[in-house]
Amino acid sequence: MRCIVASLAILAMATSIATAEVKTKVIEYQVGDKSFDGYLAYDDSIKGPRPAVLVFHEWWGLNYYAKKRTKMLAELGYVAFAADMYGDGQFVDHPKDAGQMAGKVRANVEDWQNRAVVALDVLKKQPQCNPEKIAAIGYCFGGSTALQLGYTGADVDAIATFHAALPTPTEEQSEAIKAKVLVCHGADDGFVSQESIEAFREKLKDAEVDLNFVAFPGAVHSFTVEDSGKHNNPGMQYNQDADEKSWKMLLELLNRELK
Repeated sequence: MRCIVASLAILAMATSIATAEVKTKVIEYQVGDKSFDGYLAYDDSIKGPRPAVLVFHEWWGLNYYAKKRTKMLAELGYVAFAADMYGDGQFVDHPKDAGQMAGKVRANVEDWQNRAVVALDVLKKQPQCNPEKIAAIGYCFGGSTALQLGYTGADVDAIATFHAALPTPTEEQSEAIKAKVLVCHGADDGFVSQESIEAFREKLKDAEVDLNFVAFPGAVHSFTVEDSGKHNNPGMQYNQDADEKSWKMLLELLNRELK
């Protein structure tokens, strides 16, 4: 009898896993007179609102990588939304083009922050989203964007960055941060100066922000991106150890702050 019950339990679990399916769709939205195409992912087998994660893409734009991470989070039971920071879902593949696009957004900090805030509002309006339980994460340019969102005083519970530049906040901006902050940094990242790191950490310390700054030895820029070496830039390389450890730290943060 026990064997039969156990078999039925296993069958029920297998059926549940089989019916679980991550749904994805493009969400069109406006910021001023400009159109943006975000990417939403969620497990359709989960009913009702659930904790949410807002994902900000690298300087390449809303490409496969941002969508991959968004789907990974959905598979774990979150509703995840990859914001479009460039408009029309644009993405590029050449560093020169990426630098120009990211630089154009960075040049107007008010607009940069506003694009992030609007994306957060779009996520909050999704029926799968619990607006009281939201985190924001980002990679490279996206990590800087997640911080800019925090500097606005946005109601997010956690912020996590991966191989990101760390824009120094003003005193007012650092005091506005409401989230727990995790910074996952490559200790040998030549794209982020030690001076900017120290200035960032000092501002958050003065504002008594809960910051966990982790530097991974031997890791350089783009350490979470498996094909980052394709551009033949030794300063951009995948590091499996840093990737896996930083992802684990993110999941621990989300589990702690959103569940």
